[in-house]
Amino acid sequence: MAATGSTDVDELRQEVSSLPWYHSIDLGRGVVTPGTPVNQRMLSRGLPDLTGRSVLDIGAWDGFYSFTAERRGASRVVALDHYAWCVDLDARNAYWDRCAAEGVLPDHRRDLTDFFHPDTLPGRRGFDLAHRELGSAVEPVVGDFMDVDPATLGTFDVVLFLGVLYHVRDPLAALEQVRRLTAGVAVIETEAICVLGLPDATLLDFTAGAEFRRDHTNWYVPTAPALDALCRAAGFSRTQVVLGPPGPAGQLKAIGRRLRRPETTADAPSPLTVQRYRLALHAHV
Repeated sequence: MAATGSTDVDELRQEVSSLPWYHSIDLGRGVVTPGTPVNQRMLSRGLPDLTGRSVLDIGAWDGFYSFTAERRGASRVVALDHYAWCVDLDARNAYWDRCAAEGVLPDHRRDLTDFFHPDTLPGRRGFDLAHRELGSAVEPVVGDFMDVDPATLGTFDVVLFLGVLYHVRDPLAALEQVRRLTAGVAVIETEAICVLGLPDATLLDFTAGAEFRRDHTNWYVPTAPALDALCRAAGFSRTQVVLGPPGPAGQLKAIGRRLRRPETTADAPSPLTVQRYRLALHAHV
């Protein structure tokens, strides 16, 4: 994959600045989109060898990992999304702000009715721009991964399920569908929790509102043992953690923060210390 430079660089910069971006993507010629900084640990340790393998990127959004897979030699890459591409996020966020002011939770059905525009794809403009400028052959497919038929879309040597799990209402059903689409290995990356003192706890932390990152589409955050159990229940034979829980130093810092809380006293039982981190594992068929 090589950048085509099909647009004058000054015009390209203007076009990039006119769009909202989730991913930071190097488009070449000194132009980098202003999205979330790249997770270098995922790039260096989180992905398997992609050379000559087919890859499905579920929840592709601006396409950073789709283009990364292509650059790393994947034989075929499909970028699949529907929510981030079809939902008018500005209108949805304005509605969320009104709900917050009124002290009520949003009606999530509106995401796929009032704010849903599959005809114009307001959220895919960044992907399309990057796809054009990179001269990419990644195949964009608009669809809910829960509804796609493996007999039609195919199964893939590598399925990327990055930053999606905590957005689904039924984690087990979601992972069962990921398993149906996976011919080799699924890379599952998610926000996770570590309960200090309970390393084997199979727990899911449920958030009904916007407690987690002020995002009402976040639901369940697992512990590593819970994610392993979910993957095995979904039909994967084994899992391998590639980005794991915080080490002893990080856990000690978390305990220190808890002990410094005003509500923690010698007379009162200490609450559990829950530490959030990013977890990634490879789930093998």
